[in-house]
Amino acid sequence: MAKRPSISKALAVGDALADATLKRRQQAIRQRQRALAKAKIEPPPMAKGMLAKAPVTHASRGVIIAEGDSWFDYPLHDVLSDLHDRYGFDVESVSHRGDTVEDMAFSDGQLDDFSRLIEKVLATNVEPRAILLSGGGNDVAGDEFAILLNHAMSSIPGLNDSIVTGVIDQRVRNAYVTILRTVTRICEGYLGHPIPIIIHGYDYPVPDGRGFLGGWGPLPGPWLEPGFRRKGYTQMSVRKQMCIALLDRFNETLASIAGKPPFAHVKYLDLRRTLSNGTKYKTDWANELHPTKKGFEDVTAKFAAII
Repeated sequence: MAKRPSISKALAVGDALADATLKRRQQAIRQRQRALAKAKIEPPPMAKGMLAKAPVTHASRGVIIAEGDSWFDYPLHDVLSDLHDRYGFDVESVSHRGDTVEDMAFSDGQLDDFSRLIEKVLATNVEPRAILLSGGGNDVAGDEFAILLNHAMSSIPGLNDSIVTGVIDQRVRNAYVTILRTVTRICEGYLGHPIPIIIHGYDYPVPDGRGFLGGWGPLPGPWLEPGFRRKGYTQMSVRKQMCIALLDRFNETLASIAGKPPFAHVKYLDLRRTLSNGTKYKTDWANELHPTKKGFEDVTAKFAAII
């Protein structure tokens, strides 16, 4: 079994990324201030660590900043739109459908976009209530999904434990530790203290070959069935059990990170068994990876309860 990488190395990478991001943003803020001064526009003061938790200018339960994948950036309905419309939160987002957690952790552009949102919210004299992070599904599902599976006809059918360990226990875990550290340090750079962060696992999907709008549009799919078919798994019951085992590994990895030093301010949201994977699963699942409108509403209710 592959050795789990040291958390200290991922933390150090997160520190370096946060320092570099804050430095870039300080330079950008000075450039913006010069432009405002030239235009004779006086910017409001932004005293580090001195921003009050003042109410926003309209009725709101608070401001949430989100970074994530298609569960936060899905056409028409997703977690963020429901948090805004059904629960009264203001949501600022740098989420992009299709992003992996590695994209979020190691992309300078996304870290800069996240920092701009922090600046935008703080400029209104409001401290964000929470940060939501969603990622990992695209690191596992998709074109490379089949590599996680041993062939059904081989002497070792099922999940390939060594590869699953490398992807989930190492790659995904390392990326999560890095981005949590980076986001925490960025918030501390602006406020002097961390902001609560919520991360979540995914529910058990049904690998039935359904993509977005039949395989068209911005995130076509399917993401799971082709890999199972390629490796000789034809029985839906077997596919579903393998998905359960894989998603349990993913959720256990996230749960092992949240709430423990240095991430005492991080909460893990377990969404397993929120959506059905039984005979009426199509009521909850629009396709292999994404909930229906009702499904998103059920998922969002759990987010609202933990924020």
